[in-house]
Amino acid sequence: MSAGLAASTLKPRDDLSQWDQFVDNSPQGCIFCRSWWLDAVCPNGYEILTLRKGDRIVAGMPLVRRRRLAYEAIGMPPLTQTLGVLLAPPTAEKYERQLSGEMELLRALVAAIPRADHFVAQCHHSFANWLPFYWAGYRQTTRYTYVIEDLTDPEAVFANFAYSKRKNIKKAERLVQVREDMPPRDFYDHHATSLRKAGDTIVYTYELFERIHRATHQHNAGKTWLAVDVDGHIHSAIFVVFDPRAAYYLISTIDPDCRSSNSATLLVKRAIEYVATRTKRFDFEGSMIQNVERSFRSFGARQIPYFRIYRDRRNPLVKACCGIWSGAARVAHRLGLRR
Repeated sequence: MSAGLAASTLKPRDDLSQWDQFVDNSPQGCIFCRSWWLDAVCPNGYEILTLRKGDRIVAGMPLVRRRRLAYEAIGMPPLTQTLGVLLAPPTAEKYERQLSGEMELLRALVAAIPRADHFVAQCHHSFANWLPFYWAGYRQTTRYTYVIEDLTDPEAVFANFAYSKRKNIKKAERLVQVREDMPPRDFYDHHATSLRKAGDTIVYTYELFERIHRATHQHNAGKTWLAVDVDGHIHSAIFVVFDPRAAYYLISTIDPDCRSSNSATLLVKRAIEYVATRTKRFDFEGSMIQNVERSFRSFGARQIPYFRIYRDRRNPLVKACCGIWSGAARVAHRLGLRR
């Protein structure tokens, strides 16, 4: 550990107000790193690794640790886009000194990560220096999100939509009415039913969604929109979460029987109109699925890379068994044998 730096761990029952203030100030700080979000997605199942200089937090990393069969894992909680390294804003004026200070913090932080057989962290897109992880034996793959970076002028944002999106919005406006604040049970059931119609199954529990829904509403940080036709049938619904820095397109549910109405595009437009007065950016949360990527790009959003840092220390036998178990679990999930 470098001189003057001390590593410590915060637990869910600790006073996390200083951590939340650090999140507010860090360039990598976002809604997913706040203590109340962690309490919602993994209650009592996380810890926060911090580095301090004196009494001041200068770097940190929320960690979600779980026992997986025969190995220990540190990974990402569900419905959480990023949860990687957070750094204090640089204080040095010269780039070389900024980078030197960053290297010192990252080497110390990486050295303090608890040992785990399997490690995965998805980092905020503003985190650009994973070299200390590389030197310590970690690996990285680049993923992409799509972001509308300036919501100051919503009309300019909408004008930048692809022609096909603007056409879809006009069509949807003739077919559906937009409503707000769908009850969490209704939203979840619509998503589960829509996926089942498409031959798929929902991958998160109602209990998890209800906790997130309740927490975001308590902090004025989340909202649902739904599209309903004249017969009262719900075509689609979306759930968007936000803080003063960015809004995130967390979940969308579209009835396959009503996909042709293009109502979800209209809901995105309404969501952008709403969050434009509350935050600066709209993050579609990205996707590596080709058709989804094409849709997000059509909203005029900018492609932005971010890091997925990982390390796998599992022995080959454990890894093979986990692969077989995961495959069987996916099949059972699709057949409706697991809930």
